This record gives sequence, structure tokens and C-alpha cells, in this order.
Amino acid sequence: MNERPLVANNIMRHNYRALTEADKLDMDKIKDAGLAFWDCCESIGLHGAPDKAPGSRELSLAKTKIEEAVMWAIKHVTR
Repeated sequence: MNERPLVANNIMRHNYRALTEADKLDMDKIKDAGLAFWDCCESIGLHGAPDKAPGSRELSLAKTKIEEAVMWAIKHVTR
């Protein structure tokens, strides 16, 4: 296999830097927080008012934004 060595970061990152243990812990915290918020949105969707659909557009948008927020926070940690 032709592996490239890890190099300093650049904007297009052909290679990734080695993550520290602190980086990995930060990523776990970010993902855990995102999952907790996701689960909260899921639970309010299940027992909302009778006139509200469980899979509302608003909850779908909220979940998409959670995914986006987690992605950007992870990008910050790994850059």
C-alpha cells in the first residue's frame, strides 16, 4: 500500500495530522452533545401535541442543523 506520511495541515489536506488524545476527547464530547440534542428532538417529536406531526419540517431542519454544527465543530478540532 502506498501511504503518504503525515504532514503539516494545508487547506486541501491531502494528508491528515495525527490527533492528540485531547483532540479525540473533544471530538467525543462534541458528538455526545450532538447526539443528546438529537435525542431530545426525537423525543419531543414523539409526544408532541396531537395537532403536530411527529416528523415535522421544523424538527427535520433542527436535526440537519445539529449534524452541520457537529461537522463544523469537528472540523475545528481536526484542522
